[in-house]
Amino acid sequence: MKLRVRERLNRLQPLGFLYSAYETQLLAELDRSALPKHVAVLADGNRRWARMNAADESLVVGYQAGADKLKEFVDWCAHLGIGVVTLWVLSTDNLTRSEADEVAPLLKVIQSMVTDLAQSYRVQVVGDLSLLPDDMAGALRDAEKAAGGHDGIHVNVAIAYGGRRELRDAVRSLLASEAAKGTSLDQLAGTLEIDHISEHLYTAGQPDPDLIIRTSGEQRLSGFLIWQSAHSEFYFCEALWPDFRKVDFIRALRAYAQRERRYGR
Repeated sequence: MKLRVRERLNRLQPLGFLYSAYETQLLAELDRSALPKHVAVLADGNRRWARMNAADESLVVGYQAGADKLKEFVDWCAHLGIGVVTLWVLSTDNLTRSEADEVAPLLKVIQSMVTDLAQSYRVQVVGDLSLLPDDMAGALRDAEKAAGGHDGIHVNVAIAYGGRRELRDAVRSLLASEAAKGTSLDQLAGTLEIDHISEHLYTAGQPDPDLIIRTSGEQRLSGFLIWQSAHSEFYFCEALWPDFRKVDFIRALRAYAQRERRYGR
């Protein structure tokens, strides 16, 4: 058995060398002046990956593989100098449609991943944390505070996130803020501008995503960053998220760099 494993590894070594050489070539050809400032990713396909790769089809295996890939993805972005990354790891639909015994192990994986990221990067949790267990919401906020002193890349982790819910929360926050100033609804209706809403989004003060990547062959936004994605470029990849490689990411960046962004002009 050990001999067979050794023989298999020996056969894979040349492929690994060729892959590394190809990755190096793609990086060398990448136009660094045309990289996005903000990349967002819908890391889709973890459960399908688990059903295909885990011997007992345990979904937690897919969740953990997906979390490991997300941490690797953030490292890739940091090394390329991309300033902001947004990772969508749990939607409000996931919470309302999935069974409790399926969500619980996913929550544990997410909490551990956020804690790990907070050790090296500025982490901001975006979403409606009131939908999460109190102990997890508290742990996420603690990790967020602990990460506040880091320089460099800013990592948004979208947990219990839904685009429509974000817009609802933004409008609620805006109304409450204006009411505290004594502004009437009639006055607000006459003076409300687009930027006023933007200032109350979860990502207020950040640049909108230039590039949004979705894996597993799905070609829809599913409510992700509805407001912020108005001028984003989209890249869809067939790979399931745990199988997403650095080469796939470089190809996405290359495709982005080759596009002409018109912003409606």
